[in-house]
Amino acid sequence: MGSERVILLTLMALGVAARNALIVASAGIVLIMQVLGLNRFFPALEKRGLEAGLIFLLMAVLVPFATGEIGWTEIRGSFTSWTGLASIAGGMIAAVLSGYGVSLLQVKPEVIVGMVVGTIIGVILFKGIPVGPLAAAGFTAVLLALMRWT
Repeated sequence: MGSERVILLTLMALGVAARNALIVASAGIVLIMQVLGLNRFFPALEKRGLEAGLIFLLMAVLVPFATGEIGWTEIRGSFTSWTGLASIAGGMIAAVLSGYGVSLLQVKPEVIVGMVVGTIIGVILFKGIPVGPLAAAGFTAVLLALMRWT
């Protein structure tokens, strides 16, 4: 068994330990693709996979607007209450951090291993919940930037 497969299996095991189904599924699908000899699709997946994932994520977030669950009343409320304004600020910060995360993952994809280990530690020792890789990468990018300043 090649070292690539061992790494993917290890990532799956870490994902199971962290109760992060996304890591398990992602590593599993990539492993299956590799075993089936579908490596020719890896460059396209690497180049466009993140964009495709973000499209699906945004679609999921927009569904409540399409179903009428969120309408103009709720939209107005988000600009006229402290909770709404705080959620707008939180969304802005998360978007900026995730943007940093996308950039970091494109330049240094190896950070995903540390983020998985950190997620496991956070879940097991501190009763945290696994966050998305873009948010974790965004926090990592900020930490790396802060360390460069010192």
